[in-house]
Amino acid sequence: MEQETKEFYTPEEIADRLQVNKMTVYRLMERGELQYHQIGKLKRISSDDFQAFLDQSRRQGKN
Repeated sequence: MEQETKEFYTPEEIADRLQVNKMTVYRLMERGELQYHQIGKLKRISSDDFQAFLDQSRRQGKN
């Protein structure tokens, strides 16, 4: 059986993937650096918004 791709993540799941504290993710969301959807009190990050965050936060190292 094929596993479905998850389209939304909780802030805690994003923190686990980035190996940071969940408060770091909430701060990124509050500052507008990580876009999210709010459904009632729940906050969810789409896989597209997570990828956009990763793309814009990428930095090239110095040679």
